[in-house]
Amino acid sequence: MEVAAYAALARQTGLMREMDTIAQNIANAATTGYRAEGLVFAEHVARLGNGGGGLSMGHAIVRNVDLSQAPLARTGGQFDFAIQGAGFFLLDTPDGPRLTRAGSFTPNAVGELVSPDGHRLLDAGGAPVFVPPDAHVVALATDGTLSADGRPLTRIGLYAPADPAQMTRAGSALFDPGGAPLPVEGGQLVQGVLEQSNVDPMTQIARMIEVQRAYSAGQDLVEKEDDRIRQAIRTLGPK
Repeated sequence: MEVAAYAALARQTGLMREMDTIAQNIANAATTGYRAEGLVFAEHVARLGNGGGGLSMGHAIVRNVDLSQAPLARTGGQFDFAIQGAGFFLLDTPDGPRLTRAGSFTPNAVGELVSPDGHRLLDAGGAPVFVPPDAHVVALATDGTLSADGRPLTRIGLYAPADPAQMTRAGSALFDPGGAPLPVEGGQLVQGVLEQSNVDPMTQIARMIEVQRAYSAGQDLVEKEDDRIRQAIRTLGPK
């Protein structure tokens, strides 16, 4: 196959991956704590021998997670928490520690705060956050101090991956830190609100249209290159 076709197919593969990423973002535009993803493309340029010019091939090399702050929606829920600024909540899951910005929690049967999937919320010391079942008023300070009926219980910790490059998505709003997460300062906690998805649907739809057009153009190039090769074979073949 000619190098032009190889280059076009490499580009098509990357565009298909980007389309999948855009579709995932749009599907999670209303998911609490979701972080939009994008693809980072790299271009390989090489000089061809025998006066053949150069070759440029683009391909998607890594997913990039958008960690920008999302809007906060007031719920009034006593166990709905949101982060303003840096950091993630740390959850204890059967697959290991997980980070999330989705702060909807409820007490389980023994009083531990858990996510909708049943994963325990951990405090600044890495222990489960416990709320007495008979507590009437639960309050959360901006520094993460959790109190029940005016009595401090614990401090909810904020964490970040030791190496952001190793963090991978482990669910719609969950991330595998790729190692032991580290405490992080600078974030503030707010009670009675939830952080929404940071996906901008209009931006994603506009990008989807661009990718569709680029994919169609690449498909046309592949088909024209195939026609050119077939014509050359017919012309130069046995008479």
